[in-house]
Amino acid sequence: MNAVAASLAKKIESRKAVVGVIGLGYVGLPLAIEFARADFPVIGFDLDPIKVKKINAGEGYIKHIPSAAVQEIARRSNCYATTQFQNLRKADSIIICVPTPLTKQREPDMTYIIKTADTIGRHLRRGQLVVLESTTYPGTTREVVLPRLACSGLRPGRDFFLAFSPEREDPGNAKYSTRGIPKVVGGLTPHCLQLARQLYDSIVVKTVCVSSPETAEATKLLENIFRCVNIALVNELKQVFEKMGINIWEVIDAAKTKPFGFMPFYPGPGLGGHCIPIDPFYLTWKAREYETPTRFIELAGEINTAMPEYVVQRLIIALNEEGKSVKGSRILLLGVAYKKDVDDMRESPSLRLIEILGEHGAKVSYHDPFIPILPPTRRYQYHLRSVPLAASRLRAQDAVIIATDHSCVDYALIGRAARLVVDTRNAMAKVPCSCRVVRA
Repeated sequence: MNAVAASLAKKIESRKAVVGVIGLGYVGLPLAIEFARADFPVIGFDLDPIKVKKINAGEGYIKHIPSAAVQEIARRSNCYATTQFQNLRKADSIIICVPTPLTKQREPDMTYIIKTADTIGRHLRRGQLVVLESTTYPGTTREVVLPRLACSGLRPGRDFFLAFSPEREDPGNAKYSTRGIPKVVGGLTPHCLQLARQLYDSIVVKTVCVSSPETAEATKLLENIFRCVNIALVNELKQVFEKMGINIWEVIDAAKTKPFGFMPFYPGPGLGGHCIPIDPFYLTWKAREYETPTRFIELAGEINTAMPEYVVQRLIIALNEEGKSVKGSRILLLGVAYKKDVDDMRESPSLRLIEILGEHGAKVSYHDPFIPILPPTRRYQYHLRSVPLAASRLRAQDAVIIATDHSCVDYALIGRAARLVVDTRNAMAKVPCSCRVVRA
């Protein structure tokens, strides 16, 4: 290890290395908190001044991350958040946790990574470790981030160090937090890997080293494509079994009693979150460069993407059977978060459901106890507020669509007061109902 690397290693070992985290959302904020708990000086970077102000005041802004955890940063004199990116020069380790969405053409949108790498490159100094955590296609660290850092004139692996370590956050998962999830790390050089491993060893239960950044990038894609493909399978089986009069949920419950060779996955109205709906398309896009087809992965993406249309078709059929048209019907959407008991709307299929229902002329409202107002997204600009879930409102609806099965919702009330329920989550399976329930 050269003198520059040895000096940084010593700082990490003594917990004097300043850790900079860029992007203080669902990934970056928990990471910053863990480094603060481990007695590292921490600087959090974000473009949103509201987030920065709340962190510095010790206030939480993500439901499953309470204010008590955010105070781990606020109460320490050497930890703070800022919008001033010139402070990057103060950091010894810089961790990138920015979004990697898709374009309208379902191709990787690298805007956030490129802008972040350009910013770091302008402030890069000798002796810094840069780690990309944003989920992306194999080759991003080497092909996109590295050239922008090397423009500083510093040499990778000698003057500065670069690695990739995919985030593995699962918002709302009470069993696994940042500290308890092993970190996969791939370094550009052996020194890069050694330093990144040493850094993460300070805060996580286990660090898993792989041979390259590309291997680490591919690891995250495999994890989420595995889930995407299996969810697509049960979503397709749901449609087939429904026509056969078979309950997919009962089938899954029976199948999972097998103690080997089976892992349960569950259908829904589509995929949400920042990883599973997006990651497969990152790999299929990169695979075209190698003239390699990814038909299986693309098919899974198509099935999952089409699920909101299937849900609406089930609604249309159910309304038709009651002599009603979806046009002009009052539809209450239950849940706009992408999964239960979180306030995370990223890529939520509920947003697409609202769009399709609006195109059909339905009068749509929603209830979500964790999302009082629908904020604007890259694609959708709705002006809706969560409405109270009251018996009178339920009776006034032509149908209720359960898109997210939040635990705190009174499903018994829905069963008593609603006329028609389109259930995409099996939430009404054990609820006494006087209304009609349609699985979708």
